[in-house]
Amino acid sequence: MSQVIDASSIMRTLRGDLDSISTSVETQEASKVIEVGDGIAHVAGLKSAMAGELLQFTSSATGRNVYGLAQNLEEDEVGAVLFGDVDSIKEGDEVTTTGRVMDIPVGHAMLGRVVNPLGQPIDGKGAIPTSHRRPIEFKAPGIIERQPVSEPVQTGLMAIDAMVPIGRGQRELIIGDRKTGKTAIAIDTIINQRDTDIICIYVAIGQKASTVASIRETLQRHGVMDKTIIVSATAADSAPLQYIAPMAGAAIGEYFMYNDKNGHPADAEHPGGHVLIVYDDLSKQAVAYRQMSLTLHRPPGREAYPGDIFYLHSRLLERAVKLSDKNGGGSMTALPIIETQEGDVSAYIPTNVISITDGQIYLQSNLFFQGQRPAVDVGISVSRVGGAAQLKSMKQVAGTLRLDLASYRDKQAFAQFGSDLDETTQYQLNHGAHMMELLKQKRYAALDVADQVIAIFAAKENFLDDLDLSQVVVFRDGLAKFMQERHPHTRELVRQGKISDELGEKLKKCIAEFKEQFVETHRSAKEVANEEAPETGAEAKA
Repeated sequence: MSQVIDASSIMRTLRGDLDSISTSVETQEASKVIEVGDGIAHVAGLKSAMAGELLQFTSSATGRNVYGLAQNLEEDEVGAVLFGDVDSIKEGDEVTTTGRVMDIPVGHAMLGRVVNPLGQPIDGKGAIPTSHRRPIEFKAPGIIERQPVSEPVQTGLMAIDAMVPIGRGQRELIIGDRKTGKTAIAIDTIINQRDTDIICIYVAIGQKASTVASIRETLQRHGVMDKTIIVSATAADSAPLQYIAPMAGAAIGEYFMYNDKNGHPADAEHPGGHVLIVYDDLSKQAVAYRQMSLTLHRPPGREAYPGDIFYLHSRLLERAVKLSDKNGGGSMTALPIIETQEGDVSAYIPTNVISITDGQIYLQSNLFFQGQRPAVDVGISVSRVGGAAQLKSMKQVAGTLRLDLASYRDKQAFAQFGSDLDETTQYQLNHGAHMMELLKQKRYAALDVADQVIAIFAAKENFLDDLDLSQVVVFRDGLAKFMQERHPHTRELVRQGKISDELGEKLKKCIAEFKEQFVETHRSAKEVANEEAPETGAEAKA
């Protein structure tokens, strides 16, 4: 029997076909480049473009796409900064809007890799199979979504962990002249996270490619590169790439903070990750932004920086946060670095970033050249919130350390003008010199926080004052090894809480036992050295 085709069956079939069709209308506005140069393109029209929108430029010479970021939205043109192969874009090339803000690929696959600010690998190890994307600009969480800093980030450097402690979610500025050890502190801090759950991101802005390669090699050698991501915009890269590098680093860090270890959104049941991010350094990002802004014909302000340079750094550093438990309890700790000129912390960019951050570690050139490394000036270095994250035992022994060192410096300056000093002053000078010596540390020689507490305790109980200054660091490192091997239980008690009277007595016995061995060993070594020394001219004549 043949099928009867009537109007109703035709309508039914057509309705079914139309219902199954899913369509979406995409609108893109297209225009032409009217002027290009210095990584900046001026585009006619584009009235629907948004601030910060990603624009797609098509090169007429190569046919390839180059992306740009809409910055200036003027009445009849848009000023955009270009990323990638900027030299291929010429006047008259086509530009289209994309309808989305600039984002970069992020994910766990980035660990151990070196990428540029666009998230593309530059270490020659092939493509990165990322699973997510995040916008480079992202609104920082509000007050209700945060919680106070409560967990420490141990740097392994006694001068910092004792007097300017850093907590997870804090922003601690490292500031000083060039060649005073700013990057060294940041790299030592990253290396000290090898056995923690903190993921590290190092953002290199405007540095030599050889320096970045050296840092990568150092991290690899110390076994921490597999939990570190390096975002590199070298001095050879354009100003726009150097400008977005810190924000790209923050976007990568936020992926780990806002998601659990499986990449799912973090909440009370699925804890977020912990991130340490180093911006090295924001002075160069400010210079790149100034160059960009002046080329875009924005009005210059103080030191020729644009008026919104403070807002640029504040919205970047506000993204460092300790999230509430409801939001997964993740954290992002920021260590921005600022380079000063001749120690001038009152310049525009240094004062801006000092006022944004939760404290600063100030490095001084004269301390550095005197051999006091890390060259931390404890007088003006401060941590405004890190004390809440400090170990109770560390807070107990280091409470008066800053005052002791300040008193020593005052007495040291006074002692230069007179030789007749009373016993109290002589004691303070000798004790202060030994305390300063105790704070010296070589590169990549991190001390566990329990060993730091025991060393400061020994110094405060005057166990070091009768040693030669040259023996103080040897004594400290030997004591740390002695406690690890002989008294691990006592060492663990120091880590867990305050030093009680009973624990204090136990520590004194342990330190006295080690000191007896130490003095005996070094006395024997000294006697052997004296016996082996060649006879002087007078002795030979006799």
